[in-house]
Amino acid sequence: MVRREPRRGPRSLLTCGLPVALIVASGVVGQTTKVPSTLRHGSGLMDIPVAGVLADRALSVTYSGFWTSNDTDVTTDASGNITGTEAFLGGWNGDFAAALGLFNLFEFGANLQSLSDAAEGGTLWGAFGRLSILSPQTQPIGLAVGGRYASSPDFGDGVEYAPNRLGRADRRVRGQLGAREMNTGFSFYAVAGWDLPGLSSSFLPDHDFSFTVGWGNGLFKEGDDLEWYSSGDSGGWFAGVAWNLELADSRMLTLMSEYNGFDWNVGTQVDLSGVKLGAHVLGVNHSSNTTVYRSTKFGLLASVALCGRGLCRASLRDRPDPDVVVLPAAPPDTVVVTIVESRSPPAGTAVVLCLSTGDQIDVLLTSAGDTLVGPSRTSLRELRPTVGLAGVYAANRAWFESGEPITFEERPYGRIGAAVRLDCGDIRQVGEHLAVPLFVMGVDGAPPEILYLPVRPGAWQRYSLDPA
Repeated sequence: MVRREPRRGPRSLLTCGLPVALIVASGVVGQTTKVPSTLRHGSGLMDIPVAGVLADRALSVTYSGFWTSNDTDVTTDASGNITGTEAFLGGWNGDFAAALGLFNLFEFGANLQSLSDAAEGGTLWGAFGRLSILSPQTQPIGLAVGGRYASSPDFGDGVEYAPNRLGRADRRVRGQLGAREMNTGFSFYAVAGWDLPGLSSSFLPDHDFSFTVGWGNGLFKEGDDLEWYSSGDSGGWFAGVAWNLELADSRMLTLMSEYNGFDWNVGTQVDLSGVKLGAHVLGVNHSSNTTVYRSTKFGLLASVALCGRGLCRASLRDRPDPDVVVLPAAPPDTVVVTIVESRSPPAGTAVVLCLSTGDQIDVLLTSAGDTLVGPSRTSLRELRPTVGLAGVYAANRAWFESGEPITFEERPYGRIGAAVRLDCGDIRQVGEHLAVPLFVMGVDGAPPEILYLPVRPGAWQRYSLDPA
């Protein structure tokens, strides 16, 4: 059997799609995200899923591909046994995928594979979906289950062919190879993940680590006993790790490595306010290019993530400020002379502020609009930015300023009325929304009708389960 692979080149329609998406999308900051984009299956690492999903109503559009550089490849018989070698025309293999997140629980989408030339083997397409049972960003461990579907190539010879893990048409990969079956049309998996904070360092930006491990059948497992298809047998297990570094506001760099059950892959992606650019090397564990499956391949990726009215904001999980107020220490070798003067206390109104940490602080509000803190009644304006009141607040966040609703226990809450003052003794924390804590009144365990969101120290915004 003589088999020729056509040289690949990307379709002009899809290469123009990403610039059009960039022009149409506005620059309004939306929800946050730090999960990279896979090559053809929505969010995840390069070729494996993760325990999290895209944010609610977030849309990801990705174009990716890789080059093959083999000069020769093996030929096989109907049982999958190697019969010889032949010349192999490598080239570019392109893929396009679109994914949508819903309710912070589901992610689903579709893809087109081997876009470079679908003349031989027909048009290849696929679909995928994932359900997040536990989110690794809010729980100690994340859990998710999902599946992938891939269509089979059709060479018009009546033979039933099977999809393969590279997403390209191949006459050698058949549904029945002698006594072997290649059940790769549907692939189901379960995956767990952990997010661990990074190390404190003066020379590294804010960062954290994400770990992933899972098991799947289909494309994660089938074909592990074919010498030309696989160099090892993982039994369907896959794993990966990512190092996420927040370079600046809405700028993130991710370095990652994974094992997809067959290949060790390494890569990097940079997220520039929802526009992701990446490079990856597939199959670094293959020392010689014996076949296209057992060879090292280099690829590129471009992706756009849209959240609500604009591009998604690249960010690590927001970290609350320390729950203490620390005044700057005197410089070394400085003698501080305190002169006690008899003077009247500053005029103002004594106010007790309830902070988002659940603590209360006594301050003095002057007629000039200044806030005085501490026994010496120091102006908070003079202490900033070194010192501020503890807690995480919603003020100046895009989703709060635009009046977007919030979600708690899968229920939407709408904003009502103006900001109010609260007594910390009357409220308790029940959760958080995008790292800003949520509070309710009293101790009743029933689903709350009213939620309280800290806007700034002492000011709380009410959200109602039924805004009408």
